[in-house]
Amino acid sequence: MTERRGLLDRWRWLGPGLLIAALLAMWEIAVRITGTPTWLLPAPTDVGRSLIDDRDILLPNALVTLSEVLLGFLLALLAGIGLGAAIFRSPTLDRVLYPIIIGTQTIPIPALAPLLLVWFGYGLLPKVLVTALVGFFPIVVNTVEGLRATDREVVDLLRAFGASRSRIFRLAEFPSSLPSIFAGARIAVAVCVIGAVFGELVGARAGLGYLMTRAISQFHTPRLIAAIVLLSLMGTSLFALIGLIERLALPWRKYVTASRD
Repeated sequence: MTERRGLLDRWRWLGPGLLIAALLAMWEIAVRITGTPTWLLPAPTDVGRSLIDDRDILLPNALVTLSEVLLGFLLALLAGIGLGAAIFRSPTLDRVLYPIIIGTQTIPIPALAPLLLVWFGYGLLPKVLVTALVGFFPIVVNTVEGLRATDREVVDLLRAFGASRSRIFRLAEFPSSLPSIFAGARIAVAVCVIGAVFGELVGARAGLGYLMTRAISQFHTPRLIAAIVLLSLMGTSLFALIGLIERLALPWRKYVTASRD
């Protein structure tokens, strides 16, 4: 069983790596054979060269975008968990506010970015707010659903021992909702990268979204794709980081997963 699990873990990384390598190789060959101009579609080697040659431009802007993502995600996490717990605890909020939160997802976030720009200017705040709005929904929904999924027998047992409502929440409901909250946080941190770019594309003085806008106007396509590569790496790394924090915070989850396998 241990050897089989080790093989599966290795294949989990080897399989996607081989697929990406094959796609990059086909991309490189197709561009070279067809003679496609670099401004139209650069080869992967051109993008790699841009990542190295333009690092003095790419890295500072990547740090700006990363700061927006982290601040927006933190705001979304605090607001999402807090509001999710309030909705779970209050039947009135559940009936009145929860449907409104779900309905707000029909509003395209890119349409709100110009309004936030008008209200708050070109600084950091509107980008953080756009990022938080994008990441807020999966966290609040997963928090509510995770709290609702608490084992009622455990809650009834605590009540039989005279536990207060707040004590039940602290000992049973919130701990049981943590896997759902972490699942929402993994989704949120990935889409927060998209939210930060939305804000920067509308109006910014720095960041990878701003750099992409400049690269498009200058027909510097390798730099544009290099920025996209950094955004992808940023989202993937943050997603993996949340997964690592979940494994450290909830060590018992790995034993449950192993028993299912």
